[in-house]
Amino acid sequence: MIELFKIGFITVTLVDIIDIALVSFIFYKLYSAIRGTIAAQIFYGLLIVLFLSFIAQAANFKALGWILKLISDIWVIAFIILFQPEIRRILVMLGRSPLLKIFIKTDESNVAEIIAESAFELAQHQHGALMVIVRTVGIKSVVETGEIINAKVSKNLIRSIFFPRSPLHDGAVVIHNDLIEAARCTLPLSNVTSLDGNPLGMRHRAGLGISEQADVICVIVSEETASISIADNGKLIRGISREELRNYLLNNLRAGKERKITSLWKILRRKK
Repeated sequence: MIELFKIGFITVTLVDIIDIALVSFIFYKLYSAIRGTIAAQIFYGLLIVLFLSFIAQAANFKALGWILKLISDIWVIAFIILFQPEIRRILVMLGRSPLLKIFIKTDESNVAEIIAESAFELAQHQHGALMVIVRTVGIKSVVETGEIINAKVSKNLIRSIFFPRSPLHDGAVVIHNDLIEAARCTLPLSNVTSLDGNPLGMRHRAGLGISEQADVICVIVSEETASISIADNGKLIRGISREELRNYLLNNLRAGKERKITSLWKILRRKK
């Protein structure tokens, strides 16, 4: 191993530097995931319990040490139970890594055009719609809440599903590759209830909620305002034009073996 320098009797090598950098990055991501949430307070509580357990053992407080040891022995199970939403969020962040998606192939050649045209026509008629486009890993638990379709995606089918008198119009459709997997699906609601001082309806909260928990793009058509919105990675922007929606989907869904990644903030900057 290449020795870089010494601190007293401790030898620091290149491997040690890489190891420290990786651990620091992991802790930074953990902190970013739980910062500003109730989980952060629980995490600090666990650290205090572990610290008190160490002090009790050092001071030979047998009774207190025994109680704290019981708590610290089950901390792994408690961590998984208490931090389940945060762990899921971190795993989703890893799944969204561009490096990982290089090895994942999807077929989205014509989907962007169909969805953009469908959303525009639905908006013209003020028909509400909620379309979830899966990027990498499927969302089976969401698909199972709706009616299984497994039909090739088309503009006429999307318009028929979201026609107000259709029995399937209430809920979301899940689109994976070039198939509509299911309709009338139930989505988790986001805790965000307003954006820029404007309240969010259930359709927008549902679209935002699924984008927070899975690697998907959600297209939302408002029945009240006839506007088109995009929810992606926990971000929501309203007032998308047909061309902006088409370009965003083309750039953010894999087409063949290549997938370009663009930021939702580019659209935001153009709007300002």
